Amino acid sequence: MGELLIWALFGLVVGALAKLVMPGNDPGGIIVTMLIGIVGSVLGAYIGRVLGLYAPGQAAGFLMSIFGAIVLLFLYRQFSRTRA
Repeated sequence: MGELLIWALFGLVVGALAKLVMPGNDPGGIIVTMLIGIVGSVLGAYIGRVLGLYAPGQAAGFLMSIFGAIVLLFLYRQFSRTRA
């Protein structure tokens, strides 16, 4: 239960930072921001480790989490625009 709360808070922080870096009109609320942050973190960590940019536990992982969330936020906005 504690790990789930940590993941949710981390996702919320990363998603909020991604939205801060990339402002715009988003059709989602706090839950969508949290999910973008969590999935973006996993995506960024996977890309960073595959490319050999960092090892687990380094500060670069947090930066890659934000990068992954920005990429995911961009894709989310593109998808939501085509549907509207």
